[in-house]
Parts: sequence; C-alpha cells; structure tokens
Amino acid sequence: MMSLTLEVQYAVEGAGVPDEERLQRWAAAALRSCRQQAELVIRVVDEAESAALNRTYRGKDRPTNVLSFPFDAPPPVESALLGDLVICAPVVQREARAQGKPLEAHWAHMVVHGVLHLLGHEHQNDVQAAEMESLEVGILGTLGFRDPYQMETA
Repeated sequence: MMSLTLEVQYAVEGAGVPDEERLQRWAAAALRSCRQQAELVIRVVDEAESAALNRTYRGKDRPTNVLSFPFDAPPPVESALLGDLVICAPVVQREARAQGKPLEAHWAHMVVHGVLHLLGHEHQNDVQAAEMESLEVGILGTLGFRDPYQMETA
C-alpha cells in the first residue's frame, strides 16, 4: 500500500481549484507503481508567483502551468521527500478552456505530470516525451480521465 504525506499550500483560491483530497488522490496514483512511501508539497499559486519562480529557476519570464522542484537527499541520508510542485491556477484554467478539456482533468494531468518530473522523468526529446506521455495516459486512465493528448486534437 502506497503511503503519501502531502502538504498543500493555497496561495490563491477560486472556482475550480481542487481540494486537498483530489490532489492527494492524483499524486498517489502517479506514485503507486514506483514508491511505497513519499512526501511532497503542492503549492497552488497565482501568475505573479509562477512567473517569478519560472524566471528565477528556468530563466523564462512568464507564468507556467507546473514547476517541479525535486529534492535530492545528500548521501547517506535517506528521505521519502520527493520535492515540491508549484501549480499556477490561472494558467491551468486558461489552458483547459483553450484546449477544450474538463478543468478537473487538466488539473489531474498537471499533478501527474509534475509528480513524474519529481521522479526523474523528462520530455527533452521525442523518446523521453513519448515515454512520459505513455505513463501519464496510463495513470490518468486509472483515475477515469481520458487521454489528454487525444483531447487536444479532438
């Protein structure tokens, strides 16, 4: 059985922002096949905070949907802490509308996508992107959500 300790920080609130229970369920689904125990933080932010973090850590002066900050424990320390996810509520809402996706499905996708980054998955090339997308589609399917990549072209 997977054990997830999740801290949720709401720096922004509003319609469509998922509650802690849904965030927990989506993050746990992404971790189920690879971790027995994990800890992580999900922080829901506005565009200003997302843009500031994106500028500082990625050199991109704009808000983005999800940022992942993995935690690497120094040897010999063992830790269940995976790291932090920062999700920008206004960007997620805007993307869902623009892509014609249900808002809850897009939130679930952003949580799963971010957790996979915390686990070391990347999408810097076509092979990595295909592998990561396949994992996302499978995890989202177990949660009852359609393939988010098919939804974009539907």
